[in-house]
Amino acid sequence: QVQLVESGGGLVQAGGSLRLSCAASGHTFSSYDMGWFRQAPGKEREFVAAIRWSGSSTYYTDSVKGRFTISRDNAKNTLYLQMNSLKPEDTAVYHCAAQRLAGSIYSRNEYDYWGQGTQVTVSS
Repeated sequence: QVQLVESGGGLVQAGGSLRLSCAASGHTFSSYDMGWFRQAPGKEREFVAAIRWSGSSTYYTDSVKGRFTISRDNAKNTLYLQMNSLKPEDTAVYHCAAQRLAGSIYSRNEYDYWGQGTQVTVSS
């Protein structure tokens, strides 16, 4: 089992940057594919970015390509999301998630463990 705790959210002006972290407990973090999802008020939780267990492949939703970068440090059991050029539409609660099996990297239903989330608010 994996426990996930996000940090790094906050209030930032449009055009600014934030770096989210997701600390994972357990000895098997390096074997999980990891993802970031976000949920804005009144909307469904949506895929943002994901990374394979080895770090060899990364995936992004179109709206964040070129602005966000997902990475991981398996030695530190930590997942990151560097967010640059933030826009008001990026405002949401951001959750990290872990996937045991190599299912669809884009589907929230394929992830087994979730963090509680961290709020990101981008002002215009």
